[in-house]
Amino acid sequence: MMAIVGDIVHNQDIEFPGYLSKSADLKFADISNGFTGFFQVPPLGLAQIFLLTGLIEVAWWPANNYSGDYGCGFFGTKYENPEVRTQKLNAEMANGRLAMLGIAGAMLAEGQTGQTLAEQWGSANINPFV
Repeated sequence: MMAIVGDIVHNQDIEFPGYLSKSADLKFADISNGFTGFFQVPPLGLAQIFLLTGLIEVAWWPANNYSGDYGCGFFGTKYENPEVRTQKLNAEMANGRLAMLGIAGAMLAEGQTGQTLAEQWGSANINPFV
């Protein structure tokens, strides 16, 4: 779900100040908008991202924990009622799936039009039937 938020924020040219890679003299502002910016990140930077994500998945919030109980609750609220907890977990899974479809659709549309999501909205190029 954070991918679509990151896409929207980055497309509005809101970036971290400073360098993404000091040795390559690459600033965050130098990365282009859209999914083409992924290919401008240095390989060691991508490796760091994947290693951190893997560490989170394996050690911190293990992906094989299908109970959905990671000890932190829903915004700090623990649901002891199993029906309520199941309803919340199902809603979270549905929202996660919809978010993945949303970012995939935005990236596919960007690949077809050459415009980022914000540029498509701005130019009214968002409707495939027009």
